[in-house]
Amino acid sequence: MDVKRMQLVLRAVAVLVLVLTACLVGLDSQTKLVFGILEKKATFRDLDALFVLVHVVSVAAGYNLVQLGQEIATRNRSEGRSSSSSFYLYLNWVCFFFDQVAVYLVFAANCAALEASMLAVTGAERLQWMKLCDTFTRFCFQMGGGLVCGFIACFVMAAISSYVSFKVNLSKLT
Repeated sequence: MDVKRMQLVLRAVAVLVLVLTACLVGLDSQTKLVFGILEKKATFRDLDALFVLVHVVSVAAGYNLVQLGQEIATRNRSEGRSSSSSFYLYLNWVCFFFDQVAVYLVFAANCAALEASMLAVTGAERLQWMKLCDTFTRFCFQMGGGLVCGFIACFVMAAISSYVSFKVNLSKLT
C-alpha cells in the first residue's frame, strides 16, 4: 500500500470503529423484570461514564471524518506543490495537535467507562452496590464489545497520530 494512502485508510477505519463504538454503547438497552413485579431498563444513560463515552466517540468520529475530507482535498490540491511549504507545515502541526487531543480524550473516556463497567460486573459490597451484570447479561456483553471497539479505535487513532508526527518531522528536514 502506498504510504500516502495509509493515513486515508487509517482515518476511514477510525471513523468506522468509532461509529461502531457509539452505536454499540448508545443503542444498547435491556429490560428485565426485577422482584417479579418491577420492570427495570438498563441503558447507557444509567452510568455517567458510558454517557460521556458515547458523546466523546461521536465527536471523535466527526473530527476524523472532517480530517479525512480535509486530507483528500489537500492531497488533490497540492499534488504539484512542495509539501514543505509553511502553510502545509502549519496545517500538519495543527492536525497533529488535534489528533493527540482526540486520542487522549477517547482513551480517557474508554478507561473511565471500563472502570465504571467493572463495578457493574463485580459489584461493591462495602458500598452496597450489587452486581448488575448478573441481571442484565446481554447488556453487559454488548457494552464489553463496545469498549473493545473503543480501545481498537484508540490504537488506530494513535497510529494516525504517529504517522502525522512522522510527516511533520520529515517536512522539517526537507
